[in-house]
Amino acid sequence: QVQLVESGGGLVQAGGSLRLSCAASGIFFSINAMGWYRQAPGKQRELVATITSGGTTNLADSAKGRFTISRDNAKNKVDLQMNSLKPEDTAIYYCYVQTTAWGTLDLKNSWGQGTQVTVSS
Repeated sequence: QVQLVESGGGLVQAGGSLRLSCAASGIFFSINAMGWYRQAPGKQRELVATITSGGTTNLADSAKGRFTISRDNAKNKVDLQMNSLKPEDTAIYYCYVQTTAWGTLDLKNSWGQGTQVTVSS
């Protein structure tokens, strides 16, 4: 079982910044990818950014140049620094973690409960 605790969402004006954090805990052999997805009202969940255990990042085009993803492997934590926020960034942001299970080495995808980010114009 993997538990994800998210923090950092909120209301901000356009052009402002927010930092999202997610900490993973539980029983697993290792954490592979960590990242953030978002879902706006009436839209499908979409990738924002991911980062591998080795530090390789993948950002959506909409996030490039504005968002930075980072992780602390010792703390099983991933952060998303969001700058120059726009109203279209308004969504529920979900933390994502892929873990490898002890023994079976099965891969498991886990999701946080989501944190609301609202950007006012």
